[in-house]
Amino acid sequence: MVSVSNMRFMSTLTTPSFSNRTSLLFPKARFYPLSQPRINMAHIRCSYSGAGVVDDINSSTIDVVADIKPERIVVLGGNGFVGSAICKAAVSKGIEVISVNRSGRPSYSDPWTDQVTWIPGDVFYVNWDEVLGGVTAVVSTLGGFGSDDQMLRINGEANVVAVNAAKDFGVPKYILISVHDYNLPSFLLSSGYFTGKRKAESEVLSKYPRSGIVLRPAFIYGKRKVDGFEIPLDLIGEPLERLLRATENVTSPLKSLPGSDLLLAPPVSVDDLALAVVNAVVDDDMFGLFTIEQIKKAAAGVKV
Repeated sequence: MVSVSNMRFMSTLTTPSFSNRTSLLFPKARFYPLSQPRINMAHIRCSYSGAGVVDDINSSTIDVVADIKPERIVVLGGNGFVGSAICKAAVSKGIEVISVNRSGRPSYSDPWTDQVTWIPGDVFYVNWDEVLGGVTAVVSTLGGFGSDDQMLRINGEANVVAVNAAKDFGVPKYILISVHDYNLPSFLLSSGYFTGKRKAESEVLSKYPRSGIVLRPAFIYGKRKVDGFEIPLDLIGEPLERLLRATENVTSPLKSLPGSDLLLAPPVSVDDLALAVVNAVVDDDMFGLFTIEQIKKAAAGVKV
């Protein structure tokens, strides 16, 4: 039995030889999906035997030509701390990656960077025709700090523009890197940073109700490269995550206190966050809002 999913399937079945010289005719069959992004070719060769028919050494074989749809993603902000980790993880899993960011290709040269298409541009002015063709998912790491107006623009409005562009071009999936709310009081969540993030989340989940993914990590740690220097945030984040997870039973009653998660929310490894994104790209059953614990579980699924 040959099973093919999410691909154009073309097969020609030829008749085996029979001792009683009767023959069966199998016509050609063609199946086409609704859309056709970029295609890879795969060839499969196997033998056929019908029910109740004795296999014959002279039986013909089946030639199957299968066009397999690969994943192709656009990472917005792909040369930043989180974006570069996502690009690296996606490339390692055989996913085609395009990065759109203001400075284009990163200044450092790791082997994986040669496998990414780097497009310099601003989401407010980028030519989406050149970016979104044949894309299966958009991943946004857009975000930043500044004045309230600046944070509303980059955390909120920039993502709203990108979500609507992806929807208009028929991109089937949108993944947003957002932020944990840290159990903060409402007056602190009304700042431009959190207001912008929540506006972006709302846009993703309304435009992609069954395929939009919002990841809400807390403090993200890893080796961060800045101006040619490497900042080892993992020296702080990794032991802190282990400590908080080991003492979770003791500290959990304190989480009801306003702002307690500023100290008690476990940090998230940038590698785990990247793997969770990869899982979101390839798993069509994954959608909705993901907490710190759910991010960890999604990453573990890819590791296995």
